[in-house]
Amino acid sequence: MFAYTITSEAGAARTGRITLPHGTVETPAFMPVGTQGTVKGITREELFDIGAEIILANTYHLYLRPGHELVRERGGLHGFMSWPRPLLTDSGGFQVFSLAAINRIEEEGVWFRSHIDGSRHLFTPERVMDIQHALGADIIMAFDECAPGGASRAVAMAAHERTLRWLERCRRRLAELTTAGPAVQTMLPILQGSTHPDLRLGALRRVREIGDWPGVAVGGLSVGEAKADMWKVLEALQPEWPRDWPRYLMGVGYPDDMIEAIARGIDLFDCVAPTRNGRNGTAWVEEDGQVNVKAARFRTDDRPLDPACDCYTCRTYSRAYLRHLVQAGELLALRLLSIHNLRFMVRLAARARDAIRSGTFAGWSTEWLARFRAGRQREGRADE
Repeated sequence: MFAYTITSEAGAARTGRITLPHGTVETPAFMPVGTQGTVKGITREELFDIGAEIILANTYHLYLRPGHELVRERGGLHGFMSWPRPLLTDSGGFQVFSLAAINRIEEEGVWFRSHIDGSRHLFTPERVMDIQHALGADIIMAFDECAPGGASRAVAMAAHERTLRWLERCRRRLAELTTAGPAVQTMLPILQGSTHPDLRLGALRRVREIGDWPGVAVGGLSVGEAKADMWKVLEALQPEWPRDWPRYLMGVGYPDDMIEAIARGIDLFDCVAPTRNGRNGTAWVEEDGQVNVKAARFRTDDRPLDPACDCYTCRTYSRAYLRHLVQAGELLALRLLSIHNLRFMVRLAARARDAIRSGTFAGWSTEWLARFRAGRQREGRADE
């Protein structure tokens, strides 16, 4: 129920196609984040128009509310949220360590208190597999321990080794859950090791020894470490990636970060930044890099938010109108800016695919990054 085909390559960058039970995903691809079974403020039809081929939901949040058994009884997450295309659920590991008011890590799993009502819960690798099996996403993630950004070698080593031990337990439990019928879910392992390249390489080698996987994810990056350290990790992994595995860089999804990571062989991305930035009045645009729509200079600006963009927001409304909505505190502003930012990311991944196919990715990405970053610096000065 999972197949990956490479369709073109340009250096380390490549295009491909992932075939899943609910459809195909052209890679490199950006996955909008639907944490609680919804991409904040965005309807299903708007996601279709944005061009989203796959979206992500979160095990931790859906376990706490409304509960995975309720979701299972309503046709799984696809039926519950009326989403006919592929879905990925992450394991909740990052949320357990970052959101839970109190957590205690043991070899058995992680005890935590809900950020909603303070109730006490235990996530084990087996429990996380049970929850994700009930949710029914096409791709599910192994339970991992996410070390904080810039973690010491000792802390990173402990998280890396526990993640590998938990991976074997996840694999066994998923096999037990699927003995009654055909497997329709694919689990991906997660590499941990913070910013220590040798730990990351050790994790990749050990993952390959544990089982025959269809792909792999890199977790625990973009959590506070320097960008140079993130690129160092990906570059260390690059020579040893199995060529036929799609690679998922978890939680990374700013425009320039995505292009940098594609150049280093990454295929899948997700991030809450497009909708979070939109809710804060910030938009990514082609020539200006990033703009704060609240800025006074947009009060009489009748241009589209991004003249190069084909999203609903840019086809329909002016910067002046969007600024008015933001200043007035209208909910429509948050939705329109989120729609634009999501389309910007999905379209940027498609443009990267086109450049890889045509053999122009190296030059295109260098020029695009220079223009985007120069625009962002220019706009930053204008906002001062």
